[in-house]
Amino acid sequence: MEESLSEQRLNFLRQSIGKVITTSPSNFMNWLAPVLIKAEHGILVCQYTVRKEMTNPYQILHGGVTAGIIDDLIGATVFTMGLNDRFTTVNNYIDYFATASEGDEIVAETAIVKRGRTILNLQCEVFLPSKKRLIAKGYSNMLNIG
Repeated sequence: MEESLSEQRLNFLRQSIGKVITTSPSNFMNWLAPVLIKAEHGILVCQYTVRKEMTNPYQILHGGVTAGIIDDLIGATVFTMGLNDRFTTVNNYIDYFATASEGDEIVAETAIVKRGRTILNLQCEVFLPSKKRLIAKGYSNMLNIG
């Protein structure tokens, strides 16, 4: 039996578990330099080290970087679904709950909320495990553009 496109993509991603991602088609993901922790159909978990260039003038994780992590990882999650169509972000809704500082290890985890034919709704939670805190939670709608 032939392997599904989703399984092919997941097997490709799983080769990077425990490693820093540096060869993603997303240049932004390469800049974020996440370590892939888990890759399942519709689920990705990555760990990020907060670097100085990711912080704001208060020396805490910049909200735009947090938003970028959420948007980028949600986009990569769509890749795990094995869909032939292309999807693009329609909107992001993010709640910010806590801060992280330079040197902190944060973890982001995605999940599918609803899969429609035209719109996919996914979520991403960003945690600071060392303090058992939820830093941010974001939802995104992805539009099928063919």
